[in-house]
Amino acid sequence: MTLASPNISPARPVIRQLDEAAINRIAAGEVVERPSSAVKELVENALDAGARRIAVEIADGGKTLIRVTDDGCGMTAADLPLALSRHATSKIDGSDLLDIRSFGFRGEALPSLGAVGRLTITSRAAGEDGASVAVTGGRIGPVRPAPLSGGTVVELRDLFFATPARLKFLRTDRAETQAISEVIRRLALAEPSVGFALTDVSGGEQRSLFRVEPETGDLFDALHGRVARVLGAEFAENALRIDVDRDGLALIGYAALPTYSRGSAVAQFLFVNGRPVLDRMLIGALRAGYMDVLSRDRHPAAVLNLICPPDRVDVNVHPAKAEVRFRETGEVRGLVVSALRQALAGAGHRASTTVAGETLAAFRPEPPRIYQMDRPSQPTLARSFAFQAPPPAMPGLAEAPPAVRTAEPAPTDDDRPLGAARAQIHENWIIAQTATGMVIVDQHAAHERLVYERLKRQRDGAGIARQALLIPEIVELSPTDAGRLLDAAAPLADLGLVIEPFGGSAVAVREVPAILGRLDAAALLRDILDDLAETGASDRLQARMDAVLSRMACHGSVRSGRQLRAEEMNALLREMEATPLAGQCNHGRPTYVELKLADIERLFGRR
Repeated sequence: MTLASPNISPARPVIRQLDEAAINRIAAGEVVERPSSAVKELVENALDAGARRIAVEIADGGKTLIRVTDDGCGMTAADLPLALSRHATSKIDGSDLLDIRSFGFRGEALPSLGAVGRLTITSRAAGEDGASVAVTGGRIGPVRPAPLSGGTVVELRDLFFATPARLKFLRTDRAETQAISEVIRRLALAEPSVGFALTDVSGGEQRSLFRVEPETGDLFDALHGRVARVLGAEFAENALRIDVDRDGLALIGYAALPTYSRGSAVAQFLFVNGRPVLDRMLIGALRAGYMDVLSRDRHPAAVLNLICPPDRVDVNVHPAKAEVRFRETGEVRGLVVSALRQALAGAGHRASTTVAGETLAAFRPEPPRIYQMDRPSQPTLARSFAFQAPPPAMPGLAEAPPAVRTAEPAPTDDDRPLGAARAQIHENWIIAQTATGMVIVDQHAAHERLVYERLKRQRDGAGIARQALLIPEIVELSPTDAGRLLDAAAPLADLGLVIEPFGGSAVAVREVPAILGRLDAAALLRDILDDLAETGASDRLQARMDAVLSRMACHGSVRSGRQLRAEEMNALLREMEATPLAGQCNHGRPTYVELKLADIERLFGRR
């Protein structure tokens, strides 16, 4: 019995030309997925118009009202009907589709919004009168005079009223509002010189959800100020400046210290030529840059903008322009990874304020409220201190054994970044005094990182030793996977994994890195293929070798419980100062905590 396809009519199908309204509703399904998509398109139009202040008002999660007001260049009365026509745009002239320097360029947003909602545009260009036009469900009304001092006001009401089925797929008002807030935050990070305001006017009440004023100063000063206001001062205090330029590509922005990591990727903001993107290759490169200093369950925080010539990136591969395609993927990924690793290695021993803050908070009691009448007088304090002083030693009474191993370093060591070792407590923690406070070092974690970096230098200096297999391991793959893997054969050989084609779609593994010992080559190749398919590159083999070295370093480092002499403690501190990434152990945990003297004084209520 032959089953007929439910999608094919027995009658001959007739080819029809869709009307303009249907075309716009179909286009809207690609461009406008939810209220946040509409906000993104309208705010990007305002940025393309040169706006310096953009105000967004929403109601009911953007479902019933989205109003975007800007102070950009505005439009004339003659421009308004054209702006509502499909594929009409002022961003490009159509001569070079690779030379795109604006957010929008396809001319689809406004007609798509007008096809699924009630859209009103009021605008005024310099030297012209204000004008307004309305479009409802794809039907454009006449252009009318309207009062407006300048700029543009776009008001979208009853989103998806013309396609009510789409409303069933929207989330709650709160979830849609959060999505809109995230869009505004990303665009605010992309344009620090522009002021943004987001207001919820649901129920006739105004509630400010987000507001930032335009930042001043040079690029990095403005971005640092905007980062502090959008992501918080804590992120800004723990951020490393990224400014790398190579082969016509540039990476600028801020990346947080490894000790300021997150449990998810919520604090990763990536841009290409100022355009917010969610590109898998860039996300993978960001992760690879932190590979050696973060555990797998932690995620880095960063605000990074990749600047590249427009003809080297295609921004038209995704309907919402969320993904991009680079002409030289390897060069872009290499730039991101090397820039991050260089910044992390050059950060010295700049401890994350998060670690110190959490340390203080862990044992800071709730300060009691002290009134002036309760404060003792100075004579009373003097008598109290005299009473608390230890009594003179009694003859014949042996002194109690010291609770810690003390050290007497040279006075100049206090001026070093990690200070001078003063004591070792519980045979695991080194207490060092600096010029501005104190440092507590986990001796095992610190020495583990030092040994790990030493092993990596030895491996890289002598090259990666290979172990030839007596009988090559043959791995059967699909033709696509085999081709993708063989394309990466050269970089894999540099890491000690030698593969060759073995007829058909099979691959022969001839040599493996000696440090890995016995391994399942087929499983390793499939893991590498997963990485190649997801991000276009793979760090799996490097990560496995580093994991082996990490385990070797763990077993070969100073163990907890070992007593150290003063010279050993200070030698450990000096080597930490000279070793990149010594602020984190091999598993991403901090190796030391720095407490400033002012923080310690506040802890004891002295400030």
